[in-house]
Amino acid sequence: MTKRLFFVLIFSPLFLFAQKNTDKEIERFKSEANAVTITRDNWGVPHIYGKTDADAVFGLMYTECEDNFKGIEQNYLYQLGRQSEVDGGKNLYTDVTLQLIADTADAIKDYKASAPWFKKLMDAFADGVNYYLYKHPEVKPAVFQHFEPWYALMFTDGSVSATVTGGINVGETQHFYGGGSESSGAVYQPGIDERETGSNGFAIAPSKSASGHALLYINPHVPFYFRTEVQMVSNEGLNVYGAVTWGQFFVYQGFNQHCGWMHTSSYADVGDLYAEKVTQKDGKWYYEYNGSLKPVITRKLVLNIKKGDKQEQKTITGYYTHHGPVLGSRDGKWLALKADNRSYNALLESWLITKANSFDQYKKAMNLLSNATNNTVYADDQGNIAFWYGNFMPKRDAKLDWTLPVDGSTAETEWQGLHPLNEIVHVYNPESGWIQNCNSTPFSSSGKSSPVKSSYPAYMAPDGENFRAVNAIKLLSDAKKLTLDELISKGYDHYLSAFDVLLPPLFKAYNAAPDSLKKILSEPMQILQQWDRRTAVNSAATTLAVEWGTLMMRALPPVKTTEESTFQTIRVNAMLKTASDKQLLDNFAVALNNLQKNYGTWNVKWGDINRYQRPADGVTFDDNAPSLPVGLTSSAFGQLPSFVSRIMNTKKRYGYSGNSFIAAVEFGTRIKAKTIITGGQSFNPASKHYIDQAGMYIEGKFKDVLFYKSDVLKHAEKTYHPGN
Repeated sequence: MTKRLFFVLIFSPLFLFAQKNTDKEIERFKSEANAVTITRDNWGVPHIYGKTDADAVFGLMYTECEDNFKGIEQNYLYQLGRQSEVDGGKNLYTDVTLQLIADTADAIKDYKASAPWFKKLMDAFADGVNYYLYKHPEVKPAVFQHFEPWYALMFTDGSVSATVTGGINVGETQHFYGGGSESSGAVYQPGIDERETGSNGFAIAPSKSASGHALLYINPHVPFYFRTEVQMVSNEGLNVYGAVTWGQFFVYQGFNQHCGWMHTSSYADVGDLYAEKVTQKDGKWYYEYNGSLKPVITRKLVLNIKKGDKQEQKTITGYYTHHGPVLGSRDGKWLALKADNRSYNALLESWLITKANSFDQYKKAMNLLSNATNNTVYADDQGNIAFWYGNFMPKRDAKLDWTLPVDGSTAETEWQGLHPLNEIVHVYNPESGWIQNCNSTPFSSSGKSSPVKSSYPAYMAPDGENFRAVNAIKLLSDAKKLTLDELISKGYDHYLSAFDVLLPPLFKAYNAAPDSLKKILSEPMQILQQWDRRTAVNSAATTLAVEWGTLMMRALPPVKTTEESTFQTIRVNAMLKTASDKQLLDNFAVALNNLQKNYGTWNVKWGDINRYQRPADGVTFDDNAPSLPVGLTSSAFGQLPSFVSRIMNTKKRYGYSGNSFIAAVEFGTRIKAKTIITGGQSFNPASKHYIDQAGMYIEGKFKDVLFYKSDVLKHAEKTYHPGN
């Protein structure tokens, strides 16, 4: 097929693209800054106070820049499809995908048509960043010399995986637009050591808590340092505390004085691929729809690729049908994506939930039906707990398998509007008294009070169970009179439920092995047999289990869809039924040999090789530099807290993803909350807040939240206006 690419060299150095602020803008910045007061507490957490919501947004963005401007810029380079301007094309086809999916022109239109009060927030968002850059000329942006208010409308969801692609991968997009051979179908194989983008959310009803108040546990698993901890307060009713994703002006996971919410990544089917029958006539492309041909829509995508101190400009013709952008092809048919990755209402919903003061107000905000990638676990000060599996949920023909591409040539596969909030899979105030979601099926989210699978179309919840959920169900089902500290303890439980399934076949294979082999394996096998299946710093059994378990997980057969990969418990059980004794024991021998090769002995304690370190550049780990032993591991084995580590051109393993910002909240007449964050609040290695929370983070010992201003002032390290 014909695809057109154009190349132009731009010889201007990057810094010539800088846009200076006008005198009028600078005066506006200073006026906004004077209306904002920032107090950094004894952990470095910023508490931002303003007269208006816009003041609080301005102050928030200024503090985000103080802590990590680089992270803000990186997120917008991704969302705007402009990473190649910095990385030289390493992520070129990710940029192509993002530009195909979200058109900046649409965001600009949304901004111009937005409600005046909401436009003020977006203006404050941009002003806060631009004022920081004005006050800090020593900070050299890689690309964005000036932020625009409409940027906020390009990043409307704080999730790590905020972009839905319907199951197509960037390799297929590269094949299609880069001139490669066609991929006949995607094969998805999740990696055991890849970054985790899952999360745990627990809500406890008053009947199950010691205080008689609802409790909420917020535990996202994301790449380390992906979010920051803040409080925003205004005289317009805003008083919200929690985690903000770099570059966004709303608290993504957190709580206010009345309500709290935890978002977990959702596998609800909200984006679909349409297989389009295309044909070319007179040099133009057409696709078949309802018996006639419709012209394929084209749009020029302009990508700049860094080449030394110059930019090479590449123009790609993007293709669209009425379903959406064409992201690839399979079996001779183009695949167009229908989704709702970016919208005005998505950003509006993200803001309005932070100001909801009751269950009804929270549901009213969620009735915008625009959050496309998140589940929500909820609790409030009236004792309500709730759970929604997704939010944006298109109505479709339930007889079709929406995890695979559907026929794009007929109107019978079109979406039929959206399901209202109460039709989405949900739980309100369950009799069981608890809710859990660990990125697994909602049909076991609340014990006997869970939703009934047969009551919902399959596309609403196409995912299966994982070992984290198995662990959470066991822990919460037995809970009685939980205190906040006991909830934290459950959230940091070290039990690895996957080994309840994995180890018995290994032990059986060992018992049936020849005496000669049993003699060789007897000592490490005995250590495993005596293990309580809990990770620990001083545990050699943990090391053996993780090394062997990783090899077994990698033996899982590949799957065709992301949804299929979520049936972890079923897939592992099926794999073990077909695994031979030889395979089980061979993998165990390989694990022993790998440990012997890397560390000189297979009998190595987990904490000796599993470490926490925060390098100054964020990427260069060093065995000779200080680090801390960690007794946690990946949640792929069913552990609720997650610490994903791997060898980083080192001998030891270092953590890079997993637990990040975590909070436990009790909703009484006054908020009582505790939090912890990976390492510390600051990104400056010279700051005392760089790793001051690291030891507590590893051990699951949380700090008290300073929610009320009187408490903040008692623990204030610094109070200032932005720019002072």
